[in-house]
Amino acid sequence: MAQIANGCEEWGFFQLINHGIPEELLERVKKVCSEFYKLEREEGFKNSRPIKLLNELVEKKSGDKLENVDWEDVITLVDDNEWPSKTPGFKETMAEYRKELKKLAEKVMEVMDENLGLPKGYIKKAFNDGEGDNAFFGTKVSHYPPCPHPELLNGLRAHTDAGGVILLFQDDKVNGLQILKDGEWIDVQPLPNSIVINTGDQVEVLSNGKYKSVLHRVMASPDGNRRSIASFYNPPLKATIAPAPQLVEKANQDDLEVVQAYPKFVFGDYMSVYAEQKFLPKEPRFHAVRAM
Repeated sequence: MAQIANGCEEWGFFQLINHGIPEELLERVKKVCSEFYKLEREEGFKNSRPIKLLNELVEKKSGDKLENVDWEDVITLVDDNEWPSKTPGFKETMAEYRKELKKLAEKVMEVMDENLGLPKGYIKKAFNDGEGDNAFFGTKVSHYPPCPHPELLNGLRAHTDAGGVILLFQDDKVNGLQILKDGEWIDVQPLPNSIVINTGDQVEVLSNGKYKSVLHRVMASPDGNRRSIASFYNPPLKATIAPAPQLVEKANQDDLEVVQAYPKFVFGDYMSVYAEQKFLPKEPRFHAVRAM
């Protein structure tokens, strides 16, 4: 519990081992995602926008970098969208994986509740907009193919995550994920079959700033096709998000002069701001969202 609290308070990221997800399932996930990329995505990436823009830039020899593009191939899986169907075992494996990850997310949120001194189930309830199963649970399957000029662009530009709790199953051979800590970019070293947890902007709001969402990025690499499978446990767009009253009161009792540090808002309004400002500093987003 103390280690998780430290991860949330000091880093915004931590890696979980012994998380209860069968190794055999994780090995299958790696296999079907790599096969899916080769079979259904690799050819398309060769004609993609990042490749065209990079080739144009290299021909120009201008010394500029590509600022507004990511060297990433990505699809998002949710329960009710169309999933890729050509790769044998992909649908079944990813459905099983998502079920396990959602349970793990709820377990992690309970630990956060306890560490923050909130009633058990508080964060889950906030992210489900009350009782019931209303959370948005999406899974991004990304690949970062080998890049001939990694010095000219990022795999994924620096950003914080907009939502709640993010669970990442990252490549254990090819690294590239970095987080910003005390002004320095630090590599998140891959541990085989671990799950990397990070807290999004909505956890920062609920915790009244005790748990901060942290800037992270993916570096492009000249060799190796980095696989990254990130699942997001987010509130539904209609949910109201605000700092937990207990944490605002506690701060006041401790005479920390901490008032409510964040507005109360509808998550959908926040997402509208985020869509336009994802790669900009996050603090103005909290002020730009329409407070209730």
